[in-house]
Amino acid sequence: MTAQPLSRRTFLHGLGVTMALPFLDAMLPRGAAAATAVRAPIRTAFLYVPNGVNMADWTPKQFGADFQLPYALEPLHAYKNDVLVLTGLAQDKGRSNGDGAGDHARAASTWLTGAQPLKNEGARIRVGVSADQVLAEAIGKQTRFPSIEMGVEPSRQGGKCDSGYACAYSNNISWRSETTPSGAEINPRLVFERLFASSHPKLAKEGAGRRERQRKSILDFVLQDARTLSAKIGGSDRQKLDEYLTAVREIEERVEAAQRSVAAVQNSGIIEAYDVPEAIPESYEQHARLMLDMIALAFQTDSTRIATCMLANEGSNRSYRNLSITRGHHELSHHQNNPDNLRQIREINRFHVRQFAYLLGKLKAMPEGEGTVLDNTMILYGAALADGNRHEHENLPLIMAGCAGGSIMTGRHVRYPLETPMCNLLLTMLNKAGAKVQRHGDSTGMLRGLEG
Repeated sequence: MTAQPLSRRTFLHGLGVTMALPFLDAMLPRGAAAATAVRAPIRTAFLYVPNGVNMADWTPKQFGADFQLPYALEPLHAYKNDVLVLTGLAQDKGRSNGDGAGDHARAASTWLTGAQPLKNEGARIRVGVSADQVLAEAIGKQTRFPSIEMGVEPSRQGGKCDSGYACAYSNNISWRSETTPSGAEINPRLVFERLFASSHPKLAKEGAGRRERQRKSILDFVLQDARTLSAKIGGSDRQKLDEYLTAVREIEERVEAAQRSVAAVQNSGIIEAYDVPEAIPESYEQHARLMLDMIALAFQTDSTRIATCMLANEGSNRSYRNLSITRGHHELSHHQNNPDNLRQIREINRFHVRQFAYLLGKLKAMPEGEGTVLDNTMILYGAALADGNRHEHENLPLIMAGCAGGSIMTGRHVRYPLETPMCNLLLTMLNKAGAKVQRHGDSTGMLRGLEG
């Protein structure tokens, strides 16, 4: 082991590359007493799904620890003790409150802001600062990137998308200011390069060009630095470093494979009339999982502690042909209590939850201290509508995962009184993660009961 502890901000460097490291034992102060003084950072993520859910197949019938996962949540079976199902919370500002139609636009834009969006036939937009950006302002300077914002579907910020509301409302859950959405990156290649390219623009450009010309991995450029570091650390840390570098290379290869696949399709001449985005897989599930991999890597390396990801834009009418569902999601969400429509909605819900479970598995497989990265994380997963047919903004389908360093008791279904503001949950999460704020959106106080 090194004589002095490694800095938590240690990086591997190479031409145009700055690669953060996972937490290593060598970063702890020497001695058991000193080690206990160091606590892993708390990470926070928000994963959004559109169009509400089939509530009957989503909501557990039992409360407390002895609850059974309903059909839509069954993919979480292996992580039941790591999640907290929350029911009864509402976003009042998602309702019309005199503004008429436009529930989808209001749903997405209020989910993390708790503010009423401005309905304006002109170009002006206004809603509120989202919880992730409140947190980024408070703790973002502690990491390379204050936050990362991602999505899986292309979006446009201009024009009208829902009953006179600007498209920006439906396509963003993250808002840097009342009038500025953060925007979501949907290209996993660009997220990967952002996380691992040098912070110096010129070097980053030169390094990317050289890697492309020489067809080398990012890891090839930090190999010497990695070897030097490996000689200074203990056996368990060397194993952890090797596993981390292997995981980075695996994701890099998957991104490159997706890029080659798209290039092959483009060169085939079959779809000349279509504009296929570079490095975005044709498979929605592959695309979603690559984006979730980016969150896992960013959290493991402490590159950021705040992430948002929209698994689809609000009002999305994507069809899920991989599930043999040919009709659009939004169309199906207006199910009119048709049993076949409800069956297809629950399959879509279950599919989305499966992606959530994938991320939990990644984070739980990353050791950190005496636990895992998941143990030091809070992830809020869910939708801003309950039943999509009635556009309900109460009793929202929400799941929390991770115990935030031991401050949340998971493995339960907790039901709150109807109309409890969802912003009470967001306020509590903000304070647990390090943003000491007194109010967020229409919050009325901290949400009790998360601790058990």
